[in-house]
Amino acid sequence: MEIRRIHKEDAWKLRHEVMWPEREPDYIKLEDDELGTHYGLYRGEQLVSVLSLFITGTEAQLRKFATLELEQGQGYGSRLLQTVLEEAEQAGVQRIYCNARTYKAGFYKKFGMQTTDVVFSKGGKDYVVMERFFGSAAEKNTEANREGLQHD
Repeated sequence: MEIRRIHKEDAWKLRHEVMWPEREPDYIKLEDDELGTHYGLYRGEQLVSVLSLFITGTEAQLRKFATLELEQGQGYGSRLLQTVLEEAEQAGVQRIYCNARTYKAGFYKKFGMQTTDVVFSKGGKDYVVMERFFGSAAEKNTEANREGLQHD
């Protein structure tokens, strides 16, 4: 198993196959894909999982996370997500977030991400925005949560 940076075009094929196979291939392309860092997890020569990271200042967004259906549940996506979270933190990111399909929220929680109050639907699928804080931002967020609980 190997995780490496990949070209956006390499991510597009797997994104389409896993996320929106019923749509046109262009549906999975992002307008700002050239600004992201795209990661792929390979088992041998086969690309089995992809995830794109978009960093803006001290914030980052995880986008278009997809693992081949037959390879899900074997830890590939977990390994890829953990690697990308570590890279984001090393890059100085203080807050990372994603638009998670609601039925996948439990998966992201295993990596310290928390649901927010922001929910929406797109293409007939329901999403919730999830976030995680790193470093001093995590400490401030924890303190703010404690203070909020104490005042309720």
